[in-house]
Amino acid sequence: MNVFRSWIKKAFRGAGLDVRRLRPETSSAHQLRLGFRTFGIDLVLDVGANAGQFGKELRAFGYEGDIVSFEPLSQAHARLSAVAAGDARWHVHPRTAIGDQDGEIEINIAGNSFSSSVLPMLAAHSEAAKGSAYVGREKAPIASLDAVAQQYLANCEHPFLKIDTQGFEAHVLNGAARILPRLRGVLCELSLVPLYEGQPLWQDMLARFDAAGFTLWALQPGFTHQRDGRTLQVDAIFFRVPSTGA
Repeated sequence: MNVFRSWIKKAFRGAGLDVRRLRPETSSAHQLRLGFRTFGIDLVLDVGANAGQFGKELRAFGYEGDIVSFEPLSQAHARLSAVAAGDARWHVHPRTAIGDQDGEIEINIAGNSFSSSVLPMLAAHSEAAKGSAYVGREKAPIASLDAVAQQYLANCEHPFLKIDTQGFEAHVLNGAARILPRLRGVLCELSLVPLYEGQPLWQDMLARFDAAGFTLWALQPGFTHQRDGRTLQVDAIFFRVPSTGA
């Protein structure tokens, strides 16, 4: 068996590929998968879904539960809808931004789409990521999770919230005060340096999740400056861990 494994590894390396056993310390997706399994996650609210990249990753690592994706930009929403089509348990909410108000809002469109934000982008971001500068604006409906998520939470036991809103995370949480106690876990992008005007940084966000009863479970690599190697953003995974009484 060891000879066979060595032959397989050699063959893949000859093709420029490396084969390794999945481990949580080397695979962000596998780490999240283990967390989902541990806490029995059966619904994911995917806020800031863009073209469905996160949903596809969930399906790739074997998550079979419900996904509800929210995306405000029209072109990204169309791609998201196409990706989710045919998946009976992947629901795409009508084009909507998620925040702490109900009405209409203007969103800045980034050249790479996924860096788009309600907030003005700072030079620290645009200089670190080529093609991320804003190229236009688009108006979109905006609603709070408290207003739109209840319909999706009715039949689940352990919901999970993913927030990828480019500096707008605090507004998403402000609009989720009623549903937040129901959530079993959250994945939230945290900025280590200011990238968008007015955004809270990692210290404030960690304190906020701690006050809401969540335990920091994992930190995963995020946005890194390609010139100097500085980490600008990380993805933080939080779970509501039952008390052991100790």
